[in-house]
Order: sequence, then structure tokens, then C-alpha cells
Amino acid sequence: MIPLCLVTGFLGSGKTTFLRQIAARHAAEKIVYLVNEFSPQDVDGLLLEQVADDVVAIPGGSIFCRCLVTQFLGQLKAIPERFGGGPEPLRGVVIEASGVANPMVIERLLAETGLDQVYELATIVAIVDPGSLPKLVRTLPNIRAQVAAADVVLLNRIDQFDAGEVAEAERIAREINAEAPIVRAVKCAADVAIFAGGRMRGLEGEYALCADPNYARFSVTFDRPVDVAALSRELEALRGAIYLANA
Repeated sequence: MIPLCLVTGFLGSGKTTFLRQIAARHAAEKIVYLVNEFSPQDVDGLLLEQVADDVVAIPGGSIFCRCLVTQFLGQLKAIPERFGGGPEPLRGVVIEASGVANPMVIERLLAETGLDQVYELATIVAIVDPGSLPKLVRTLPNIRAQVAAADVVLLNRIDQFDAGEVAEAERIAREINAEAPIVRAVKCAADVAIFAGGRMRGLEGEYALCADPNYARFSVTFDRPVDVAALSRELEALRGAIYLANA
């Protein structure tokens, strides 16, 4: 059985940073990194390729939605043959889910396709940001599901918030998932056992719709030079109305 580590977390929480640290820590082992992005552009996969050799990218939605699940399953089925040969054994697969993914369906997905005979869902890691978690759990059901499904909750970026904000985020995570250990971290620097295994979860969920009503995205382009500092200030002022903005 090939162990799987599923990494979840909202946009900007630190998933790619976490994967880069895993790749550095396990450089001597053969691990495949499957990177899923909600954006149609593969950004995280390219960043990870700077430190890891075996990277598979699936951009353009969530691997747990009906639009991408077939592609996701195709990649999982191909990994043993594609990466399992050679003198070095395949240690495992680390999946970076998109920021909007609901992981509750993963056990059903593996069972329905027979891939539970190939892969063991060893560890689910949810990465959360103390600044955004209180808002996200009220407005986006998938974020609550990410924490609820986790074997480990990584409370990241604690250096950027005061003690009260960090404690409140930890309280919320503990309220959602009373069993998972909560690990505080800066820049995702935490030694997490990514292929621990041995846990019975009983997760239950449905495949997401292709057009999830909880999310909307849009892009703005400019036909003349932009004052980036001023734009950043304007985006910061909209922090309460939008989830993530990149300038």
C-alpha cells in the first residue's frame, strides 16, 4: 500500500511552504507531490518543482469536484507505474488540495474506485491562518470540513498575530476537531509525521458541484501603469469583503 498525505488549507495559509519543507526534509526519499489549484494557472506546482523532482499539477478547480475528479483519479492510477519503477522505492504521495476543497469525500472516492487497495490515506493535515479562520468557518463550510477531517491542525503564521488572536483560532479549531493535535508554527516549520497512518476516520461527503455557490472569483486588468503601493492599500481595506487578493 502506498501512503497518502492530504494537505488542506485556505488560499494563502501556507500549503506550498509546507510542501517545500517536506520536500527538503525528505530529500533522500522518493515522494510524489500532486498539486491541485483552484486557479487555472499552475503556480504552486512550479514553485514546488524548484525543490522537488516528482511533481504532478492539476489546476483549474478542486480535485473533489465533479469537473476534476476524473483527472485526479487518472493521475492517482498512473502514479505507481509512472514513479514506482527504478531502484528507489516510492515512499508515498503528498496531495496539496486546492484552498476551497472539501476533503470529506476522499475515503469514498478511494473505496468506489478500488484505489483503497493501492493507497492508504495515512495523514490529513489542515493548515489554518489565525487571522482568517474565525471569518472563514462562519462563511465557507469547506474550511470547517478541512479542520474536522484533519489528523493534525497546523496553526501557521503565529508570529504575525497577537496572543489573543492565536488563542482564539486554536479554540475554534479545537471546537471543530477535539481529537487532532494542534501544532503552532511560523512559516510552517513543524515536524509532522506525514505518513503516520493507522487511523479510522469514517469521513462522509459528497462530490462538489463544478460551480460551487460558495465561491466567486474575478480578475481586474489595467490599461495604464498602476501604483502598486496604493493598490495594495485599497485591497487591504477590502479585507472584510474578499477572501484573498493578489496584486
